[in-house]
Amino acid sequence: MRIKNGFVIREVCGEKVVSGEGSDNVNFNKLIRLNDSAAFLIESVGSSDFTEESLVNLLCGKYDVSPEVALSDVKAMCSKLKENGVIE
Repeated sequence: MRIKNGFVIREVCGEKVVSGEGSDNVNFNKLIRLNDSAAFLIESVGSSDFTEESLVNLLCGKYDVSPEVALSDVKAMCSKLKENGVIE
C-alpha cells in the first residue's frame, strides 16, 4: 500500500488532518481528522510503500501497545483511508 500522490497532512485548528491538493484531487473535498498515532504512521511512511505489518511494527516501537491491538487499529485506519481514496 501507499499514500496516493497529492495527499498531505496539515494542522488545522490544532488538529492534524489529511487533505488533498493538486489537480488530481480536485474533487476531494474532505478533511480526515487524524489522532496522534495515525498522524505518526502517515508521517513515518510518507510516500513509501508499506504493509499492515510495517505499520504495526512502527506503532509497537513508538507506543506501549500489544501487536494485536496495534493490528486492529492499523486495519481500522487503513480501511478508512482506502474508503476515502487516500491509499492505494
